[in-house]
Amino acid sequence: MNKSAQRFNQIADNFLNSEVHKASPSIDQLKTLLGEVHDKAICDVACGSGHLGLALAPHSLTSVDPSESMLANVEKLAATKGKSVKTVCAYAEDLPFDSEQFDIVVTRLAAHHFTDIALAIKEMKRVTKKGGTIAIIDLEGYEDKQVDQFNHELELLHDETHIKSYSYQEWLGLFTHEDLTVVEGFSDLSEKPGGISIKRWCEIASSGWEAEREIRAKLEQAPAHFLKRMGIEKREDDFYIPVRTAMFLLTK
Repeated sequence: MNKSAQRFNQIADNFLNSEVHKASPSIDQLKTLLGEVHDKAICDVACGSGHLGLALAPHSLTSVDPSESMLANVEKLAATKGKSVKTVCAYAEDLPFDSEQFDIVVTRLAAHHFTDIALAIKEMKRVTKKGGTIAIIDLEGYEDKQVDQFNHELELLHDETHIKSYSYQEWLGLFTHEDLTVVEGFSDLSEKPGGISIKRWCEIASSGWEAEREIRAKLEQAPAHFLKRMGIEKREDDFYIPVRTAMFLLTK
């Protein structure tokens, strides 16, 4: 079990109840883009607490995550919704499924933790049926290298297992390498319109007081144009971040 999976085993309940993870405009938008999926077999990769897959409500749902505690919460959440789900403990880079097994493969707010993003995309493509759909929603990096580096420093303080937030163009390059067709692509989305406070953001990730304090210090000292580009606002006694994401709908 890698460091990220170990960490999420300890804080799984935070994500089950997180307002950022259990609902967002991107989930609603993806449901609209996918349309009727009742008769589809869907695989939710690095599913966390399973909010996305269960929101899609397919006939057949397989939820995959390397954290056993996360998968236990998926089963609890499915039970409360009266839905069935098959849970599988595995990494995105090594999916234990036959090739072309699923109609739709999705992942949300997880790819920035993948140790080998190219291999994870290759695996998601492999298990998707020919003509099938892959949907990815994840934290978005920045084309401006200085802003991107600053964002990366904040993310590492927030979660030490964070690896990389990919920019829109970097995502496109990864998809081109795997010969995936981009049907829809969206940049600069927000998982929490109006923003989430640094205090709450750090509570969800169990970042710790020292990391929370250092994040605020960095934001206080940051150039104004950094904060403006990142959509970060200071209101009353805290900073609020939008949880910026990109979303892609791909076909194999």
